[in-house]
Amino acid sequence: MEASPRSNVTTSSGKPSQKSGGCYCSKGGDKLHIVARDFGMRCLISRCPHTFGHVVVTPSQKYSQRGGRGEVVSTFGAVQGTRWAGRKGQTNRVQLELLEGSEDSLINNYKYMFQRLRDVRNVLTEKIEELGEELRTNFNIEEFSPVSLPAQDSVTVLGQVCCDSNGKLNSQSVLLEAGPDQGGRQVPVDLSELRDYSLFPGQVVVMEGMNTSGRKFVASKLFEGVPLPFYSTPIKQEMDMDIPDEQLLVMVACGPYTPSDGLTFDPLVDLINVIARDRPDVCILLGPFVDSKHEQIEKSLVTETFDAIFSRCVGSIVEGTKGVGCRLVFVPSQRDVHHHFIYPQPPFILPDLSKDDAKRMTLVPDPCTLLIDGVTFGLTSTDILFHMGAEEISCASGSDRFSRILKHMLTQRNYYPLYPPVEEVNMDYEKFQGYGQMPLSPDVLIVPSELRFFIKDVIGCVCVNPGRLTKGQVGGTYGRLLIQRSAPSIDGKRVSPCVAGQVVKI
Repeated sequence: MEASPRSNVTTSSGKPSQKSGGCYCSKGGDKLHIVARDFGMRCLISRCPHTFGHVVVTPSQKYSQRGGRGEVVSTFGAVQGTRWAGRKGQTNRVQLELLEGSEDSLINNYKYMFQRLRDVRNVLTEKIEELGEELRTNFNIEEFSPVSLPAQDSVTVLGQVCCDSNGKLNSQSVLLEAGPDQGGRQVPVDLSELRDYSLFPGQVVVMEGMNTSGRKFVASKLFEGVPLPFYSTPIKQEMDMDIPDEQLLVMVACGPYTPSDGLTFDPLVDLINVIARDRPDVCILLGPFVDSKHEQIEKSLVTETFDAIFSRCVGSIVEGTKGVGCRLVFVPSQRDVHHHFIYPQPPFILPDLSKDDAKRMTLVPDPCTLLIDGVTFGLTSTDILFHMGAEEISCASGSDRFSRILKHMLTQRNYYPLYPPVEEVNMDYEKFQGYGQMPLSPDVLIVPSELRFFIKDVIGCVCVNPGRLTKGQVGGTYGRLLIQRSAPSIDGKRVSPCVAGQVVKI
């Protein structure tokens, strides 16, 4: 029997999750009422007060009184004189698909809540072996030595970084755990001779150093990870299809879509108005749509099922953007209380869509790699920046923390390289091995987080944290990108397809 969303599931730490169940409180009162009407691409959701049990929900005063609406807070690329508008009615020409194809992508629900430790171990071992082989080839290393074998000469070892206790990783608690081919032992690592390093639990690394006693490895060199190549358009497609002269406008927003002091969707109304004004070609919407961390949901104060609230939310987006004609991409979140609490997370199922609406909607899993007009987008709604930022240790690294974490994602070649994961991430490692890996380095990586918004280039990949549409009781931010698939330059070097980008206050 397949597990139901938000039942009492077991997390990756072995502890039961305290997420809300699929039940709801029925205390009387009016149900949440969201009405969407299309008045020339303008969507209106009723803003009158609503009653949830004994709680009266009114529009958030702090949100309605926010300042800086439309203010640009972060930029990337050539933004001077840029026209932030879509192709105007040509969105039916936009090609949008999962890069791996439907056969190799996570498109259906699956059974979870049961995995054997040896299966987890096998997945981690394969990760060490695969990345180790890539590093060995790239740096012309003859062979790896067992990490715990005493040696008087300098040796090169391969392993996974872990911590010697249940606490936070620090420079004195680093262990290197080798794969079975290198003995499978754990050995403490002395980092004192390394001038520059950045490490986190679960990272696969190659180190050079000495282990004279067999009980401690003194590292003298840390080899940089190697990212995957970028996407290249097949020759046949290049011959069949001219490179478009027009740029593509992609808008990105991440939930919650309601302020924390009420379940009115005022921020969503404002976002739909922005979509109607700018007419983007593609709009990527990441969860949570019905946030499990919302105060009224945590206290069971709503009188409508979570699925019903979600359906009304999606319905308002679909109706409000119908005249615009933009392609809509929906990415679920583990904070979506109505959806499966598992990672990788299957896409939403919306059986009641009309045929026309279904054509312009793409429902994708978390994480996924999306191909939009020949440009690859890596998408994940899981806050990997926050999770890895709390665990990473570094010394004298020239780059900022965000750049280091994003570089780790690209060189470790998956969307969640941290092991063990934080308690709120319920990981299924067998599915993660199949659906959580990066098939290539994306041109654009979307990583929404509670941390500060940004747009930056990291080893050739444009990484975007659009922020969240609401931050507590006040408004947040969204992102917009101008994309143009371009041919290689004269000298053969890759040119980023991301022409410009901005993070804007709602």
